[in-house]
Amino acid sequence: MNDQPVVLVLRALGLGDLLTGLPALSVLREALPEHRIVLAVPDGLAPLAMLAGTVDETVHGHELEPLVDPPRRPELAVDLHGNGPLSRALLLDTRPGRLVAFGNGGPRWRANEHEAARWCRLIIEGLPAPGIPVPMVAGALPVPPDMLVPVGATLVHCGAKATARRWPAERLAAVAILLSAAGHDVLITGGPGEQALAESIAAASGTRSAGVLDLPHLMALVARARLVVSGDTGVAHVATNYRTPSVVLFGPVSPAGWGPPADPRHQVLWHGDGTGDPHGHHPDPALLRITVAEVMAACARAVTHADEGLAHGA
Repeated sequence: MNDQPVVLVLRALGLGDLLTGLPALSVLREALPEHRIVLAVPDGLAPLAMLAGTVDETVHGHELEPLVDPPRRPELAVDLHGNGPLSRALLLDTRPGRLVAFGNGGPRWRANEHEAARWCRLIIEGLPAPGIPVPMVAGALPVPPDMLVPVGATLVHCGAKATARRWPAERLAAVAILLSAAGHDVLITGGPGEQALAESIAAASGTRSAGVLDLPHLMALVARARLVVSGDTGVAHVATNYRTPSVVLFGPVSPAGWGPPADPRHQVLWHGDGTGDPHGHHPDPALLRITVAEVMAACARAVTHADEGLAHGA
């Protein structure tokens, strides 16, 4: 029998959410090195959570659905999911000795805080765990091993969870054409269920689709890419993690909360005010204000800064 005290953590969201939550998990591990940390996360993301090396075990959770076989009566439960009663209720159902969460007497939620910093602050203030440095998002996850993928490709990613965050396909095709003309080896990528869209953009631009990729292969492809062009979606966070040069197109959501760190190899384009609906069924007007010319100029800046960094050993 394992007599380690158990911490149950809820982060049952998507790829980008997992990646922005990894620094907080690192802080938790640093604060409680003798505990067994169990993360509730979708099964498809469990291998990545384990790869990060900050959790000992995963159980299945998805959004606000009941957790599947979570540990009962953990010493501590940590809500990295949100700031409402529904996520807290999922954890309280396991009867933890203590709950760390925003609200309900815990640390206060700050509306304009960056997602990665927010959850680190929850751990530091909620345990409390003073003196533990806040880690960077970059480098939180190693490259999945033994993945055979092209090296040096430029990825134009067509997908996003909601239509509100998808730049029009014809503009992505135009960018792919111009990048190819500038000497980039362009691959069109998409997420689950977006293969047909990726292939149509590849056909329209005379480039190639990366085909059907599982998550480890997609992450390895991003890690070894020359450049990534994407909307505000999980692939953008993967590029941040691996410090792969990127151009990220924001629409309904402010990059102040979800954008990459201040690093010139990551170029952010945004013409919004943060009042859009990130789950909307039509492309957000702020996203549509971004032009092909702007994206191409941002691509040139990202690659130039990355090349200069390599020349100086950064």
